[in-house]
Amino acid sequence: MAWLVVPSILLCLLCAGFGTSDLEALLPPAPHNCPNSCICAADVLNCAGHGLQDVPVALPATAAELDLSHNALERLHPGWLAPLSRLRALHLGYNKLDVLGRGVFTNASGLRTLDLSSNMLRILHTHDLDGLGRLEKLLLFNNKLVHLDPDAFKGLSMLRQLYLSCNELASFSFNDLHGLGTTHLRTLDLSSNWLGHISISGLAALPAFLKNGLYLHNNPLPCDCRLYHLLQRWHQRGLGALRDFAREYTCLAFKVSESRVRFFEHSRVFENCSAAAALGLELPEEQLHTQVGQSLRLYCNSSMPAARVAWVSPKNELLVAPGSQDGSIAVLADGSLVIRRVREQHAGIFVCLATGPHLHHNQTLEFNVSVHKPRPEPEAFNTGFTTLLGCIVGLVLVLLYLFAPPCRGCCRCCRRACRSCCWPRAPSPLQELSAQSSVLSSTPPDAPSRKASVHKHVVFLEPGKKGLNGRVQLAVAEDFDLSNPMELQLKVSSESASSTGSEGLMMT
Repeated sequence: MAWLVVPSILLCLLCAGFGTSDLEALLPPAPHNCPNSCICAADVLNCAGHGLQDVPVALPATAAELDLSHNALERLHPGWLAPLSRLRALHLGYNKLDVLGRGVFTNASGLRTLDLSSNMLRILHTHDLDGLGRLEKLLLFNNKLVHLDPDAFKGLSMLRQLYLSCNELASFSFNDLHGLGTTHLRTLDLSSNWLGHISISGLAALPAFLKNGLYLHNNPLPCDCRLYHLLQRWHQRGLGALRDFAREYTCLAFKVSESRVRFFEHSRVFENCSAAAALGLELPEEQLHTQVGQSLRLYCNSSMPAARVAWVSPKNELLVAPGSQDGSIAVLADGSLVIRRVREQHAGIFVCLATGPHLHHNQTLEFNVSVHKPRPEPEAFNTGFTTLLGCIVGLVLVLLYLFAPPCRGCCRCCRRACRSCCWPRAPSPLQELSAQSSVLSSTPPDAPSRKASVHKHVVFLEPGKKGLNGRVQLAVAEDFDLSNPMELQLKVSSESASSTGSEGLMMT
């Protein structure tokens, strides 16, 4: 128990020597308490759905995500995010915010996602979004926005996704995107607004990657011939935003809402539109063909000298000097793009972004690069292959000779060849006896032959006996008439007992 007494004495001495406040300063600080109306889980702070009319005062500094949605917030005070230095996502949707004000997000330099959807915002001023230099996703849909200041998005240089759908916007500046720029922007949702005045030239000058993520459906667009040809071309190119919502792209044939027709289903409205109206709207993308392993250089030739040039790869990677992250693509000081060894992954559309004080707006140039594999060289002459081929051909010819019937004209030649061939054939026992009986015939070889139908020579074969040394005893008969075989007289050898034991009859 002595070890418990010593710490107690030391603690008493500390209390006597220092005040209570000094002692609290020496002890480690207690963790921040979670607000009563919130739920804290590690770095997530959830205060949603509690009807809050003001932001809680004591917010934990460890919060990386703060959810204040589905409340009754009407105002945000400048500097209220100062304690939340680690904040990355802020959700303020479904509140009653009608104005933001300057300095509201000054201390939110690390914020990546900001959700201001489903509020009552009507105007977005120039300095309302100051301090959000690293913001990547901004949700402003389902508000009552009717006006955006020309520099409303200035300073959001890293923004990739901007959602402005379901508002009351009657116009939008596509030339400079209200100060936003197109360097990183990939999604721009302007659907379900009141857009009736659109700069078609500014719309056509947008880079290809932004056209693919530009949503303009469900707007009272004018039935303009130039706009029709532009959207028709985008539809033919298969751009995602137009392909997915093709039926919801409408226009007003007259200046009344009842004359709304679908762009791609009522072609009669555009029967009088000539193709010449679409000339010059979009600069045609330059088609380039190269092979794997070759070098490629692209020049960003803008109409005026550009102060800054950037490129976007087919993988949506922003390319500035010195080049890509993997080192396969380099951006030189003059703004040109160089690929020293082309790979298959380099196939696609490269977009050049040129900006400068003398350019009316950001200019874009597109290069559609097609990468092909080199054709394989023909193989060298292979004697082994030719030898195998010759053997196969010879085998086929032999099979044809053996199994294919010859032509009529070749029958005689084949017969002669067959006669001259000396193929050994195993004679049958009956044929061997016939050959031996012909030797014993009484008719000489050169004697004229008798009629075969009347007279024959008959030889009876008698089984071999002892004393014959295994030789066959033959008995030769007289000529006889085939029609009367009973009169046949047999001549029996003196060594043969009888010819009645003969086993067979042989005719020659």
